[in-house]
Amino acid sequence: MERHVRVNYGASLSPDATAFAHLVDDGGYPRAVQRFLRGWRASSSRDVELPVVGPVTRVIHSADGHWLACEVAPEGGTRSQIWVVTTDPDDRDARRVDIWPPDAPEGTAELIGWDGTAVAAILTGDDGVGSSCLIDPATGDTTVLDRRSGGRLVDSWAGASLVRVGPRGYRELIMLWGQREIALLPFDPGSTTDAGVVLDDHQPRRMRSGLEGETALIEPAKNYPLGSSEGYVRALIRSENGASHARLMEVTVTAEGVSYHVVAERPGYELDEFVVSDDLSTVAMLWNIDGCSELQILEYADETLAEPIPLPGMVASELSISAGGSMVAMTVQGPSLPPTVELVDPRTREWERIDREPSLGPLTGTPTLERITAHDGLELNAWLYRPDREPIGAMIFLHGGPEGQARPDYNEFYPRLLEAGIAVLTPNVRGSGGFGRAFMHADDRELRFAAIDDVADCVKYLVERGHARPDRIACSGWSYGGYLTLAALTFHPELFAAGISICGMSDLNTFYRNTEPWIAAAAHPKYGHPVADRELLEQLSPLARAHALTAPLLLVHGAHDTNVPVGESLQMYDALRELGRTAELLMFDDDGHEIVKRENRAVLGAAMTKWLLAAFAD
Repeated sequence: MERHVRVNYGASLSPDATAFAHLVDDGGYPRAVQRFLRGWRASSSRDVELPVVGPVTRVIHSADGHWLACEVAPEGGTRSQIWVVTTDPDDRDARRVDIWPPDAPEGTAELIGWDGTAVAAILTGDDGVGSSCLIDPATGDTTVLDRRSGGRLVDSWAGASLVRVGPRGYRELIMLWGQREIALLPFDPGSTTDAGVVLDDHQPRRMRSGLEGETALIEPAKNYPLGSSEGYVRALIRSENGASHARLMEVTVTAEGVSYHVVAERPGYELDEFVVSDDLSTVAMLWNIDGCSELQILEYADETLAEPIPLPGMVASELSISAGGSMVAMTVQGPSLPPTVELVDPRTREWERIDREPSLGPLTGTPTLERITAHDGLELNAWLYRPDREPIGAMIFLHGGPEGQARPDYNEFYPRLLEAGIAVLTPNVRGSGGFGRAFMHADDRELRFAAIDDVADCVKYLVERGHARPDRIACSGWSYGGYLTLAALTFHPELFAAGISICGMSDLNTFYRNTEPWIAAAAHPKYGHPVADRELLEQLSPLARAHALTAPLLLVHGAHDTNVPVGESLQMYDALRELGRTAELLMFDDDGHEIVKRENRAVLGAAMTKWLLAAFAD
């Protein structure tokens, strides 16, 4: 049965908590919508009109509440642009703020946030060098804060900026303060420090406060000039440094050095996200508990932690908070709950009723948390969706990343598969995020062979537990999951009746040559170096083993994909056809790496089900 649902996500609260902007996916490309909560416009909304066709991937309120910045990917491609509009619904003038010099080829612009009334963004050209910038939306004047290959602006405020540096799995934050570049934490190889917020309790900050939007000025207790011997800057950061799992830490930078301490941690569990109110009263945090989310509020003044607030869904993300900490917004979802924006008062712990999309009701095959023992004794976490009758087969679905995580969230493809009698197993093989740094590094470079074998262990688990016949198990995945699908089909061909690879890499060497330069530069520690480890990459590449693949294979790709270029699917398709294997290619000419257009995802869901039903037919 086809389900047409409206999906709401990616909310940004206005500073005064009288409105929020969010993304809506109900057909065509996702778009931005502004919704009013208070005042004479309460309960009304308007589409944010932009003069470019493509999915809007992010929308953020400015600190003064006057602007909305939108990140949009023209025609569904990977390279994005930034446009701004005012929050006045009668003002329909949209301004592009990432205009490239006339003699420079256009690259991609990533929206990071706001530094006062300036858009904070990363502009990356074809050379892979990212420029962390502040852009005045009224004049277009641009200030370059930092320029480096692999550098990513994380936050900027009042003359201080946080920039993420380092490749995947080895990332850290540095602070740019005046003319100084400051490392925030001691050297700890293999740790990841990747998110942070500059705190501002010694510089005046104009903000919106109160339910009716009056303007208030937060006066500083101290107003030392930046860079003076008595000046300081603080930041809250998410980091694994010195620990096995990500936690919340505070760092203080002075002219004399850096000090830090742990603000909040949950032994054995990861901090997914956090957000801080402008008045520094409130920190909202999301913890990752075996893939489920827990929301916890911290009173920042005395670092008092409240008991977790029960969520209306199993998984939450995309936190936003009002300037005074009176309201928190987030995206909440679950197996039978499409992504929806939810609002909660962190003091009363009450959820605000808005016109949310209803749950689809109990989903056939509501998942259970499974524990799978791998070939070397490592425990893997997985979610199993079972149809309400004897399954005709099973599909293993592998997430991207490889640092992604299979969670009990909403997936529009699973209900169709379950109704067809196909069970779905979504495992977290080694290398997945959410389980600590040791697990995430367990598939680095030559250890990737063990991750491929983890997929075979999932097949064994399904058969031994009676969830599927050994001749009726398929493998599928997206992005890195698409690569891992191809690898499993070529390293363990006897185990699979069918395969579906979506935007996956087929040859790691050609992937390095053709992907975006900054993606290639960040991937070395995970996959191997394209020069020093060329032989290893060849051994790990499914294309080199195409002759071993026997299962019917559906290859899916978006024509505008520059993360994993479309040639990765094309060369695998050509190789299999030349070998006489059964292979089909499904190409979306108006989409990219994520396949975001609703109509295209509907076609993909139908194609997946049809492909598997044919493979499982007697």
